Amino acid sequence: MLIEQQPAFVLHSRPYRETSLLLECFTRDHGRLGVVARGVRSERGRMLRSQLEPFQPLLLDLQLRGELATLRTAEPAGPAQRLSGDAGLAGLYVNELVVRLTERQDPHPSLYAAYARALERMAGQPPLAWQLRRFERDLLAALGYALQLEEDADLGEPLQAESLYVYRPEHGPVRCRVPEPHAVRGGDLLSLQRDAMPDAQGLHALRGMMRELIRFHLGGIELRAWRVLRGALTRR
Repeated sequence: MLIEQQPAFVLHSRPYRETSLLLECFTRDHGRLGVVARGVRSERGRMLRSQLEPFQPLLLDLQLRGELATLRTAEPAGPAQRLSGDAGLAGLYVNELVVRLTERQDPHPSLYAAYARALERMAGQPPLAWQLRRFERDLLAALGYALQLEEDADLGEPLQAESLYVYRPEHGPVRCRVPEPHAVRGGDLLSLQRDAMPDAQGLHALRGMMRELIRFHLGGIELRAWRVLRGALTRR
């Protein structure tokens, strides 16, 4: 199947054979695709290779046969988002989330839009912690795991802003009488639902909650990006 002028981002690349790259690309209409970029590691393919960088919006022409596509052409579809330092690490985390939580050739147009928004926000709308929580929320919703952020899952009552809750995967927030690991205030859950940034305490609590939920959907697997982020913080 010939795919032409497909909006896409490169999530990851690695050497393939002598002069090629194997790319993981996130496309708007076809989901995540494995793409062979032939000859781009040679001197003649240097210009094309320079375009196949993370965070660069692209238009791709591909020939899809079975599990893998072959890259025919690639051209920029706009300016690359400049993510460096902590923002660069956050971008790599977002890319790993998409790779690990999506299947190849499974379209998710709403997730593609959320991904593009997240890159733009991380490039110029601090704090990064809030932009990551927003993307994690939108990612889970696009994959069919939308969070229930308005009612106590046991009682069916509206969340109380000052009460503490623990979010149970596949169930929802449950009020806890004493502080528990990864407990979060009801007001912070409501803020996430309403897309209104909570205070620093709330952002920290939401980080722990979202990490546990993502770990659950990954089957308990630890993301490489989490280890990298821990290492970066330890060195400071």
